[in-house]
Amino acid sequence: MKLDSGSEVEEFRAEFAAFLDAHLPTPDEAGPASRSSADVPAWARRWQRTLFDAGWLLPGKPPEYGGRNATLPQQLAHLEELSRRRIYHSFNPQGIGIVAASILTFGTEEQKKRWAVPLLRSEITAALGMSEPGAGSDLAGLRTRAVLDGDQFVVNGQKVWTSGAHDADVLLTFVRSDPAAPKHKGISVLLIPTDTEGVVRRPFASMAAQDDLDFNEVFFTDVRVPRENLVGPLNKGWSVAHGSLGHERTMLWLSFAERLDDLIRDAPSDEEWYATLLMDAQALRLLGYRQLGGDRDPAELSVLKLLGSEAIQVASLNALEDRGPEGLVHPEVTGPPNHMSIDHFISSWFERYARSFAGTIAGGTSEIQRNIIAERVLGLPR
Repeated sequence: MKLDSGSEVEEFRAEFAAFLDAHLPTPDEAGPASRSSADVPAWARRWQRTLFDAGWLLPGKPPEYGGRNATLPQQLAHLEELSRRRIYHSFNPQGIGIVAASILTFGTEEQKKRWAVPLLRSEITAALGMSEPGAGSDLAGLRTRAVLDGDQFVVNGQKVWTSGAHDADVLLTFVRSDPAAPKHKGISVLLIPTDTEGVVRRPFASMAAQDDLDFNEVFFTDVRVPRENLVGPLNKGWSVAHGSLGHERTMLWLSFAERLDDLIRDAPSDEEWYATLLMDAQALRLLGYRQLGGDRDPAELSVLKLLGSEAIQVASLNALEDRGPEGLVHPEVTGPPNHMSIDHFISSWFERYARSFAGTIAGGTSEIQRNIIAERVLGLPR
């Protein structure tokens, strides 16, 4: 589906398309591959900076943040053109889509200059330190402690499932700064450089990618963080968390839309479940376009997250079962590798199905999303 909002939007789309034609890295230029979601090779950093400088990284933002104050329909045209060409605009998606976005929303002007702009220009990369052992989907149960000592916080604790942490320069880290406060209060948010003494990162493999390390355990032992790295008010990190999760779920539904497009292209169209796949993809885009307006209840993002993640899982399983043993075979990639293109990373149907479980966990599990929808969208009792 493509929304046609008039000549102004189509001119915007044509301008972006012309920019891509002129500046998009070729297969010879696009390499080597990214090793994790916070590893950005030199060629990909140049690409992201080119987008930033031209106002095409986040077109809805003002020029100083890589945009051009684009209208909502123009932003949709930008996203559609990226999706149509099946290309990445950043290889550190959580860095620009969650961490920088959270700093721009909740940070000081100094933090925006020191952290957000370098992230957007791909001068540094970032990861998100939320989940902990025993406190994955229940962020309010986090136990990583931050004790204020003069003008510094002293941080002790552990994070897990921290995507790309071993390649990131900074972590947006959620900590408990007032242990006497109720669970949803007493939380603060710190920007912690990963080279700070006492920070240890340990990557580990996942079921779907034994050789492609992205997940990490991160340990904090007497880590000293300047108070100026506090994002938002002290002990008021719950509102920052909601904003960060909102940014994450927005990023996730856009990723889900691309993956549903992959499934539509590759799945057998003569099966009954294929029609459901088409309808799910269309519903996800229509709901997502409405959310991009920015004037909706953030809880409605849970509908998008739940629909997208579970539609991908069901469709991947159906496709895997249809293919039988052939579903274990990784498709051949013809021509020179182009790490700029999403197509280069297409996996076997088994790998797609295995990876789909991460989508039902990251950004809040399906169970958590159903609770949010029931209580905050439908108004049902707890």
